[in-house]
Amino acid sequence: MKVVPTSLPGVFLIEPTVFGDHRGFFMESYNRRSFAEHGLDRDWVQDNHSRSSRGVLRGLHYQLGRPQAKLVRTVVGSVFDVVVDIRRGSSTFGQWFGAELSAQNQRQLFAPRGMAHGFVVLSDVAEFLYKVDDFHAPEEERSIAWNDPNIGIDWPIPEGIDPILSPKDSDCPRLNKMPADQLPLYQPSETS
Repeated sequence: MKVVPTSLPGVFLIEPTVFGDHRGFFMESYNRRSFAEHGLDRDWVQDNHSRSSRGVLRGLHYQLGRPQAKLVRTVVGSVFDVVVDIRRGSSTFGQWFGAELSAQNQRQLFAPRGMAHGFVVLSDVAEFLYKVDDFHAPEEERSIAWNDPNIGIDWPIPEGIDPILSPKDSDCPRLNKMPADQLPLYQPSETS
């Protein structure tokens, strides 16, 4: 397993070791011991699985009072996955990182607590899996505008095409309009 640091502290691209031949492939998508060796051990408490069609954009989501670290991957199709640092006091506050995660490249992304997360589907269909280290808490859900010009995410959406959004993702505040008490506080101990 190769763990690649990104431009955001605590966010890593993970490239698993894949053993393939004419029959197919085998890989470990998660091994607690290997992840712990890289400082990425978590007590994962919930696995989520979504299926979406081309152009669906989900995000940018986070939980406030019960923040979640996430380990995400795509098992069917391809997505452009994005995390935004929304931790008050972080040196990278308001910055984003994005990468293509696909069934073909088998990369995963690890995001620590305090990041907003989203993705857009690039293939006809995508199935997206993610582990989280705290349970879903609807009362703690928050969202930031996916197209906030101050963040400036370069979503790979063709010009003139509108992404397919849920009602809750259609009208979210910009990051600079969120009250400070609605954003997580940077905790240096959670940078990995």
